[in-house]
Amino acid sequence: MIDVHRLRVLRAVAEHGSFNRAASALGLTPSAVSQHIASLERGLGRPVAVRSTRGVTLTAAGALLTETARTIEAELDQVRHRIDRLAARRPKLTVATFTSGGRHLLPKALTAFVSAHPEVELTVLEAEPEDALPMVRGGAADLALTYRFDGPLPSGPSGTSGAAGVNWLPLTEDPLYAVLPPGHRFAGREALEPAELAADRWVLGCLKTEAYLRRYAEQAGFEPRIAASTTDYFFAQTLVGAGVGVALIPHIALAPAGGTTAVPLAPPRPARLIGVVTPRRPDPEPYAAALAGALAGAAGAADRAGAGGPAVVR
Repeated sequence: MIDVHRLRVLRAVAEHGSFNRAASALGLTPSAVSQHIASLERGLGRPVAVRSTRGVTLTAAGALLTETARTIEAELDQVRHRIDRLAARRPKLTVATFTSGGRHLLPKALTAFVSAHPEVELTVLEAEPEDALPMVRGGAADLALTYRFDGPLPSGPSGTSGAAGVNWLPLTEDPLYAVLPPGHRFAGREALEPAELAADRWVLGCLKTEAYLRRYAEQAGFEPRIAASTTDYFFAQTLVGAGVGVALIPHIALAPAGGTTAVPLAPPRPARLIGVVTPRRPDPEPYAAALAGALAGAAGAADRAGAGGPAVVR
């Protein structure tokens, strides 16, 4: 039988790259770490880690066990949170959400959910995808309203697959728009390519849209000139309204700001993919499933009302 504590030690070795640093993180001696790894290898009948002057390298068996250790630890965390809730007087539900999605979809979904389940004590936590997914895996949140761009879900610590241990329920697409300052030469356009804005300076409203812009610019052969960098789409739009530059803003985050104009990007239009993440387990939490359904209903209603977002700012 594989000892869970030894898996935890192996995971620490993998994350820190050495027996000494793993020992320090775990509060053990390097000798104790070495003994745990040796015992694990004897039980398996094959090596899991190779030490060298450059550090520790996992074997294929060691890498597989490390990924399994992460899954087991996340499941144990979930169980601990669920056991804690058994003693609660009211059932509890914690949802993590990114800011613009919370503003756009969560209120209507929560209204429907609270009406149907007034007995539930709700907690809402603001979190970007890279923080929300570990919260769901570990049981700190029962579900997360989150998003991704044209790639997979954000990776977890030490390269854990973004999809590991969670289910993804797609809700809606949130296309990006070019937001232009007052009097911009392209303000009357029906659509445009970001490359047409190569001569402009850019206001960044999010690290992820910055990553998309830089990938696109590299393919189109220009270097974006950055005028301002923020982590708030609404602040970014006020800077655009002040004439600082242009910006890429998701549809649901568009807001009137000082005479700005939002112009759709030409097809194929880049978009954020908005969805709900829940833990992957055989017995889904019923209240989490109910709120996920309410979010799906809110997203569908928003799509029918106006292509998934507010009116374009003109």
